[in-house]
Amino acid sequence: MRIGELARATGTTARALRHYEQAGLIRSERAGNGYRDYDGQTATRVRNIRHLLDAGLTLEDVSAFAACLDGDLAAGTPSDRGRRIALDRLAVLDQRIARQLAARNRLAAALGLRESTPDTAN
Repeated sequence: MRIGELARATGTTARALRHYEQAGLIRSERAGNGYRDYDGQTATRVRNIRHLLDAGLTLEDVSAFAACLDGDLAAGTPSDRGRRIALDRLAVLDQRIARQLAARNRLAAALGLRESTPDTAN
């Protein structure tokens, strides 16, 4: 499939696909006319890459999960490096949430509203 077809099938852009290819996460063959040609399995790989990026990982982080990208990502067992990366990103997200919650509570207090905890934040 050509790059435009893959972009449409995965809800991403041709630019992002070229970036993933440059990072070594996906591969294409070149047709006689120079166009990129991707196999059908690449769509699954791209969706999994997007899933990891949406979860807060960087493109460099995603490379640690390369062995899991072609199938059911949730069913795959990450490498030790992949697990460490995920735990580090989770800690960063927890810190960001705590800072945002503290900012929210300061604003709520200034407005005379009740504070929020992680369980009651909406």
